[in-house]
Amino acid sequence: MTNEQKKKLEQQLWNIANELRGKMSADEFRDYILGFIFYKYLSEKQYIFANKLLETETVKDYALVRDEADIDAIKEESLEKLGYFLTPDELFSAITAKGNVKINEDDEAEVGNFILDDLQGILNAIEQSTMGNESEEDFIGLFEDLDLSNSKLGKKPKDRNALIAKVLAHLNNIDFELDKVDADVLGDAYEYLISQFASGAGKKAGEFYTPQQVSRILAKIVTSGKQQVKNAYDPACGSGSLLLRIAKEAKVGEFYGQELNRTTYNLARMNMILHDVHFSRFSIEQEDTLEKPQHVDMQFEAIVANPPFSAKWKGDDNPLNETDDRFSQYGRLAPKTKADFAFVQHMIHQMADNGTAAIVLPHGVLFRGASEGVIREYIIKEQNYLDAVIGLPPNVFYGTSIPACILVLKKCRVHDDNILFIDASQEFEKVGNKNALTDEHVAKIMQTYEKRNSVEKYAIVTPLSEVAENDYNLNIPRYVDTFEEEEPVDLEAVTKELSALEDQMEETDKAIAGFCAELGLTSPFGSKG
Repeated sequence: MTNEQKKKLEQQLWNIANELRGKMSADEFRDYILGFIFYKYLSEKQYIFANKLLETETVKDYALVRDEADIDAIKEESLEKLGYFLTPDELFSAITAKGNVKINEDDEAEVGNFILDDLQGILNAIEQSTMGNESEEDFIGLFEDLDLSNSKLGKKPKDRNALIAKVLAHLNNIDFELDKVDADVLGDAYEYLISQFASGAGKKAGEFYTPQQVSRILAKIVTSGKQQVKNAYDPACGSGSLLLRIAKEAKVGEFYGQELNRTTYNLARMNMILHDVHFSRFSIEQEDTLEKPQHVDMQFEAIVANPPFSAKWKGDDNPLNETDDRFSQYGRLAPKTKADFAFVQHMIHQMADNGTAAIVLPHGVLFRGASEGVIREYIIKEQNYLDAVIGLPPNVFYGTSIPACILVLKKCRVHDDNILFIDASQEFEKVGNKNALTDEHVAKIMQTYEKRNSVEKYAIVTPLSEVAENDYNLNIPRYVDTFEEEEPVDLEAVTKELSALEDQMEETDKAIAGFCAELGLTSPFGSKG
């Protein structure tokens, strides 16, 4: 599929999404359209898989199979290989045909049959098909946010039915070509939709999406010098985009993530499956990472995260935190109103000896004192895990305009006697009301990080001794001098200019006084003139 065809697919899906735009908020209609796309994906995947099994059979089109023995055999194979199962009657094309939608020239739907109950049953059946199988945890509850009785879809059942049937009919006209194109094509289109929803979701967007260029930087950092990584982990994984971005830079064995928000957790699992990550290769869990970590006994080679900025957590209100291996050695707990360093400590605990962590955090972590200052000093002085600090431009992230930074952490550092500081805060492009990083900006950051050279007014390699002299304050301007000297002032030239201006003013005053005399008015300059 060409780039042009890919963009066409993205635009087609976005146009269909806009069928729901006027009915509900961005984060609400996001869940419906992404859920329906996911259902269509599962359906097409099932159809292609079943047809391969039917190549030697009399009936070769799975949609036409009615023999129960054949269906049972296909089900057994599907649950093992795909992790789920749909009968021929549950295929996306079948429920769309049952709706018997006719769309006229005004793009209005004429619906022949009521399908909402059948559709809800199919979505439930997909989840139930996984019960007792290894894939159960990855599929259960995936469609729970698709409430087909939601009055925002229409006041009356027939209105809701008309809207949903129309959306399904539009989707049915798009061939995802899963058997012809790279799996990432549809996955990338899905990512595109998520980014579009993020741009319109305001503050909530920061909960589920990291801007693509920032994701690229994090992924490139944790895979720098590697063609493959054993596993990847994100303790605040949102929609899973950051984790999946790593796979574009290196081959990833397994993906692990945790997300607090239930809806976003479902979105992350769908995103994994849509990117053709087999259910046996990912584990996304739903819980509070700091209070109830789900992968705490594991070590990860690549860790990326964009945790919620300065989130609240229980801190010392939970006495167990003082003895928790993740936090106990630092001498202090992160403040209850700012969990930033609690996330950092958690990731350090789960980082493998050959691992790298790249974490997006608010600038305050670089210089705030009290308990955060104690933790920061321990990470630098006692552990010596801080490899680099990268300052990003303000107004890059959804939901906040404050500038952020990236902390790069490694347990086995090659350059263990210094820290690299990069100030990329002034290099960005205006896109609407946001700032954005271009490919060139990303390339410059990565080139500087990998070469680890000092660049005037942009980056500097700083000895640990200098950081210690600054009391482990990491505020980037302390190290990267971006001061622009003003051109020297030619005082003699300024004096001559002032003198000339004085002469001009005197001539002007005389002229005004003359005009006043001609008009019989008192001169505003007294006896002048």
